[in-house]
Amino acid sequence: MPEDVKSPQDHPTTRSTTGDPDAPGSTQPAPSLNDLKQKVSEDLNQARDAVSESKATVMGKVEETVVDQKNFAARQVGGIASALEKVGDELESGDQRDVGRFAKRIGRDIQAIATDMEGRDLGEIAGMAEDFGRREPVAFLGAAALVGVVASRFLTASAKRSRTPTASGQSGGSNNG
Repeated sequence: MPEDVKSPQDHPTTRSTTGDPDAPGSTQPAPSLNDLKQKVSEDLNQARDAVSESKATVMGKVEETVVDQKNFAARQVGGIASALEKVGDELESGDQRDVGRFAKRIGRDIQAIATDMEGRDLGEIAGMAEDFGRREPVAFLGAAALVGVVASRFLTASAKRSRTPTASGQSGGSNNG
């Protein structure tokens, strides 16, 4: 089978000087080590550029998601603050005036924090929380407990929602999940 026999022109370490790989006879050595290094360097630079572009895109999406979640959290905290103020009103109008006033004050302070959270980045919010904790340690601990309860309820509800099949995702058969 003479077709399987390779001639020197077909050897992988040779290249045609005429630009035609099938040109008979005229060959030169394969690319030099410097040529290979340059090609690898160019490829690495292209890969770095592609990774940098992807990184920038991903970071932009992460920042957008963080801002959305921060604003959602600010609205939730504002809701908790309103609830605390209402509880404080009820307690104040009843037998527990001191507890009611304290609950209203905590509610107002938390509402102010929630309002301030809307236009701030995460570092500023952390600084605000530290300042609030220094000024009002008891209120800070109460707020931290409430945020913990709300966060756990949110996560529990989210987990239940993600396990519940949607109407469009259900098939006509029985549901074994």
